[in-house]
Amino acid sequence: MPTGFPLLSMPRQILVTSALPYANGSIHLGHLVEYIQTDIWVRFQKMQGHDCRYMCADDTHGTAIMLRAEKEGITPETLIGRVWDEHTRDFAGFNIGFDHYYSTHSDENRDLASTIYLRLQEAGLIDVKTIAQLYDPVKNLFLPDRFIKGECPKCGAADQYGDNCEVCGATYSPTELKNPVSAVSGATPVHKDSEHYFFKLGACEAFLREWTTSGALQAEAANKMQEWFASGLNNWDISRDAPYFGFEIPNAPGKYFYVWLDAPVGYMASFARYAKDNGLDFNDWWGPESKTELVHFIGKDILYFHALFWPAMLKYSGHRLPTAVYAHGFLTVNGQKMSKSRGTFITADSYLAQGLNPEWLRYYYAAKLNGTMEDIDLNLDDFVARVNSDLVGKFINIASRTAGFIHKKFDGMLADGVTNIELVGEFQSAAGSIAAHYESRDFAKALREIMALADRANQYVADEKPWELAKKDEAVYRLHEVCTVSLNCFRLLTLYLKPVLPKLAEQVEAFLNIEPLTWDDAQSLFIRHRINEYSHLMTRIDPKSIEAMVDANKQNLEPTAAPTPARHAEAQVNAAHPVADTISIDDFSKIDLRIARIANAEHIEGADKLLRLTLDLGDLGTRQVFAGIKSAYAPEALIGRLTVMVANLAPRKMKFGMSEGMVLAASGSEPGLFILSPDHGAQPGMKVK
Repeated sequence: MPTGFPLLSMPRQILVTSALPYANGSIHLGHLVEYIQTDIWVRFQKMQGHDCRYMCADDTHGTAIMLRAEKEGITPETLIGRVWDEHTRDFAGFNIGFDHYYSTHSDENRDLASTIYLRLQEAGLIDVKTIAQLYDPVKNLFLPDRFIKGECPKCGAADQYGDNCEVCGATYSPTELKNPVSAVSGATPVHKDSEHYFFKLGACEAFLREWTTSGALQAEAANKMQEWFASGLNNWDISRDAPYFGFEIPNAPGKYFYVWLDAPVGYMASFARYAKDNGLDFNDWWGPESKTELVHFIGKDILYFHALFWPAMLKYSGHRLPTAVYAHGFLTVNGQKMSKSRGTFITADSYLAQGLNPEWLRYYYAAKLNGTMEDIDLNLDDFVARVNSDLVGKFINIASRTAGFIHKKFDGMLADGVTNIELVGEFQSAAGSIAAHYESRDFAKALREIMALADRANQYVADEKPWELAKKDEAVYRLHEVCTVSLNCFRLLTLYLKPVLPKLAEQVEAFLNIEPLTWDDAQSLFIRHRINEYSHLMTRIDPKSIEAMVDANKQNLEPTAAPTPARHAEAQVNAAHPVADTISIDDFSKIDLRIARIANAEHIEGADKLLRLTLDLGDLGTRQVFAGIKSAYAPEALIGRLTVMVANLAPRKMKFGMSEGMVLAASGSEPGLFILSPDHGAQPGMKVK
């Protein structure tokens, strides 16, 4: 065994989850970042010999599910059943190896959620009080925050959701929204009182301060928690009024658990069903004395729920706490938010429908993921170049240039020994550091090390020139050794890549005529063994197939018709003036619109939606502006672009500094914001007329 090769650690028992996808839409490439990340980590743990189980489920409750089912003329149960089939098909298409994939609409979840609630109630952590809510008088239902739109009460921006402003970043209560409109019926909501149930999160603060700094969170996530503690923990509204698709709260007729209460309980419910079907003890994994590692993979947008609500629910209901909560960043495509009009809002199904290999995407994501909460970008040109270079040009190339000689010259049998033990030993010794990178979720670093080894192997093949050796009878022994060394390197590279490329690894295992590779196979040599004939393992990406996928996903987002009276039940819309509120030309002339060049754009620590922009206005100097466009643009994609800003807006003191203007952006039927860009020839400082 090569010096320095680490022995495998003692077997661990690990329960892993990914966030539950909502049963109201298709799986897209943004979702797949998380499931691919989790799947790679789980496969690595299993290769290490650990007892690792991967649980997930569809998140099936809430107003959105109820309304979509109503719109389609079907029951919510029919809808979530159909979506479950679609989701499991798409996940299987990308080789996501769940041990169990369930649904939150299950008896197990109802029982567990009710038990947790009753225990929290016994602990004195449930409060009941009457609150005023916005109510849709047409649909006869209380409106969730995301089903209300109106003007931000802080900055006045139009078309903002009922809980936060995407322009200035302010958060507020839906009842504070100006000129609110129901996104369900278009009616003006009315205020209506209702009795609601609250979880006393503030009473759990001492415990949460300790737990969030215990090492269970990434450093940047733990820092984010301190911001929320500083602003105070509010009690959490865990109830919703009928009509609602979900579980009724025990002893509270007409009141239902808010979807975010029973959704994380779905992790437990999925395992409960799996344990029942596989003869496992539920308490051994979820009980308060459990030694099992519980690891959650989530997106950073739901960190609040998983780092505050969830551990508090578990703690005070008598269950074990998460060992780790790992948050990842968002996905951009070509430096921007996924876009239906640009064809970059790509579903899992549409990717596979173009005949694209799912392991190409698994590899590319792995090459970008580093275990932090940083966003990653799917640059489609780089995607093609990197996959073709690394997987085909480097990895597969080793076998394709050497395996044929083993059958032509040696009846498929590898040599009895390896002369270049130093090279093979170098590959074997890398197992420890590569394993450490996988364990810490720094897949990018793991792949860089693996590809550096692939370069070494290719250089060895290029130096030895087996195609030249094959022409010389006196070099046959040397040819046998060179090809055996090369295939030893290829086998080890396959082992190291197997968590990322499980199906390709299966093909290689069949070609090499070996049992499924595990991590401790890195300790052995690959000699005196008969392999099967080599056949091509992976093709290159044809750039035209990527173009076809983008074209297939483009949607022509035509402007919607002018609002009808149903949009605002109390107003009649003048056909000549489809905008309800007008201003005079004198009012408009007060606004100083200027062309600005984005000289710099950067993330702001602690800001979920804002980017800090430095705008160059030519002779007018530079301005600092905070823009709520983080969800739509990576900072580096903005630098150098021209845009339009309101130059005479009064400076506004914000949490992160002084904002000296406003960048103009558009939104519409396509989700997200899109900054306005002038035509070519415009110069910074020019006045927009």
